[in-house]
Amino acid sequence: MSFTVINPATATPLQEVSRASIAEVDEAVARAGAAQRSWAALPPVARADALRSFARLVEENADQLAWLEVANSGHPIGSARWEAGHVAQVLNYYAGAPERLSGRQIPVAGGLDVTFHEPYGVVGIIVPWNFPMTIASWGFAPALAAGNAVLVKPAELTPLTAVRLGELALLAGLPDGLFQVITGQGSVVGERFVSHPDVRKVVFTGSTEVGMDVAAGCARMLKPVTLELGGKSANLIFDDADLERAAAAAPGAVFDNAGQDCCARSRILVQRSVFDRFLELLEPAVQAWRVGDPRLEDTEMGPLISSAHRDTVSSFLDGVDVAFRGSAPDGEGFWFPPTVVLPASARDRIAQKEVFGPVVAVLPFEDDADGIRLANDTDFGLAGSIWTENLGRAVRVSRGVQSGVLSVNSHSSVRYSTPFGGMKQSGLGRELGPDAAEHFTQTKNVFFATDPD
Repeated sequence: MSFTVINPATATPLQEVSRASIAEVDEAVARAGAAQRSWAALPPVARADALRSFARLVEENADQLAWLEVANSGHPIGSARWEAGHVAQVLNYYAGAPERLSGRQIPVAGGLDVTFHEPYGVVGIIVPWNFPMTIASWGFAPALAAGNAVLVKPAELTPLTAVRLGELALLAGLPDGLFQVITGQGSVVGERFVSHPDVRKVVFTGSTEVGMDVAAGCARMLKPVTLELGGKSANLIFDDADLERAAAAAPGAVFDNAGQDCCARSRILVQRSVFDRFLELLEPAVQAWRVGDPRLEDTEMGPLISSAHRDTVSSFLDGVDVAFRGSAPDGEGFWFPPTVVLPASARDRIAQKEVFGPVVAVLPFEDDADGIRLANDTDFGLAGSIWTENLGRAVRVSRGVQSGVLSVNSHSSVRYSTPFGGMKQSGLGRELGPDAAEHFTQTKNVFFATDPD
């Protein structure tokens, strides 16, 4: 069986991709298990060298990967080039981990106590359609560094760059079976990652609803899971902020990747005393946001991923006051203009639920306490931004906002060298950062008796 991959900028077919069966997933798990045992037995420096070779090959093929992402995901070419380079950087960063996975010597009576970091074995990584390359690398790079084999299941809508990364891994010299990309349905491939006893850990990025099902399935298997789920992140603008800078940055914080980003600052909360002025500054910034052909170098935003998703995004505007909009192409493709709305209440659907499109809700708040209250007034807690010139306020508010990743006077969310993950219904566990490889290991404790009984 197979499915057709569509170019979202033109709504035309790209290619047919196979759908794996449960039996094919089981065969892949068996191959991965055999490859993992050999991989884990290698000296740490050998695993590090192999990951650096993989990184070099990704760098050499970065342009090809970028153009695949443009065609399959509709990402602007500038963004796609950054994403391909990011994959190489993540591999290079975690290539340093095999030689640094140090255990501990713990003082005890009567002997020596030592801990070791042991790999899980086979790790299943379920990747969403919004950032196919980058999010895959956050799982497979530290997992490989820790001595595991990985099975990557890309989203059906956007599998092409993952498939190519699997080919590059083999060309780079990674053992056959160690890094496998399995295309197909989540209800088949992803579900089998959860239920197969030899897949010892699962990493899932996607919606909160599906994440809950994945977590429940892993709990039944007593299987560890890392979840990176939805978001409804707030962009808090205080009255002492540099309003011109905050307004200029706001479109990039929510319209990047057409708003199809769990970290999108899809709520802008503005202190009431500067609310009108901020909207005056925001309007030209939104209307200047360049939406168009993702193949062009100056394009800032491409299409939505599918016609069905465009319908979902459109449904959030029913009965909502639209303040102003940017522009988007007409004709073929799944286009949607950048849109700014003014909800009647912070409890409105559009202020509570994840739109996952280029729509931002702007709401006023009164003071620090009210801003923190509104920022926390959703089920999610992934990311957010705080704009203020007052350092004390920045510290107070950042401690008060219940989100896993915050930035002050910036909308940056992800650096591979720092931890990433959410609170509340935005996830479980952490990815990236200096300790990520350890998250793909189990701690083994060994006591050596030195004193006679």
